[in-house]
Amino acid sequence: MYRQMLRIRLVEERIGVLYAEQEMRCPTHLCIGQEAPPAGISAHLRRDDLVFSGHRSHGHYLAKGGDLKGMLAELYGRETGCAAGKGGSQHLIDLDCGFMGSAPILASTISVGVGAAWAARMDGRDQVVVVYFGDGATEEGTFHEALNFAGTFKLAVVFVCENNLYSVHSALDIRQPNRPIHSLAAAHGMIGLHGDGNDADVVWRLGGEAVARARAGEGPSIVELATYRWREHCGPNGDLELKYRSDAEFAEWQGRDPVRIYRDRLVGEGLLTAAADATMTAEIETEMADAVSFAKESPFPAPEALARFVYPS
Repeated sequence: MYRQMLRIRLVEERIGVLYAEQEMRCPTHLCIGQEAPPAGISAHLRRDDLVFSGHRSHGHYLAKGGDLKGMLAELYGRETGCAAGKGGSQHLIDLDCGFMGSAPILASTISVGVGAAWAARMDGRDQVVVVYFGDGATEEGTFHEALNFAGTFKLAVVFVCENNLYSVHSALDIRQPNRPIHSLAAAHGMIGLHGDGNDADVVWRLGGEAVARARAGEGPSIVELATYRWREHCGPNGDLELKYRSDAEFAEWQGRDPVRIYRDRLVGEGLLTAAADATMTAEIETEMADAVSFAKESPFPAPEALARFVYPS
């Protein structure tokens, strides 16, 4: 899990640097500061389990086994991208590893994920479906409709809410009543779990419980994970100058850096050495450099491919 979080962090930081070159022309939503949820949840998933995500999906994609070269090529709009260069950062997909897709429309993949779980039930497959979303998605009607269906039929779905306290620039307490998001589980006939989304061991424990229940046919769960994004809502930069969140709040959450917390824990328990950490970092940086070269050297989609997969209504 530490290597997974470190890889996500280093890849995202590199994307943040490269974005300034203006060669990536798609909007991008970085998950720096939110690396623990995908690492801890995916640790329990088989390759044939299915994952759906929203706009902030890089970590979910990589943790499920998505191809880094394909992801980078997609951000650069090249035909070797995981969505053939036509989707960009917000439309990642890799069917080979069970990453079924991400989409920027708020809460839009929640109902699709429930549909995939229903299909698995009908086909007799014991797959678990994980759907990631943020706190803002819980304000959409499709969220409640999908949970109602999943709860009614006890589908094998794990609903993972990465609660980072903000929907774009709007704080949670001005958008929702004073009740925890995981408490909504009871209204839809499922269990609600919650914990520190910046502690990979906590995420691993909660995710293990929810995945095991789903695979055993005991129904869906909501797993609400408290976490925090470090960069602006959309883009590679910081945004403290906008003043929708305070410097003190930001500093407090940076002090709860999930990568550093887990590194310090592993070092303290004698499970990670400085040399091993340096080796992992070097390997990931080499992998990232290769992926960037692959992406930049790949061709753009041909003009005649523009209308492919576009169907008239």
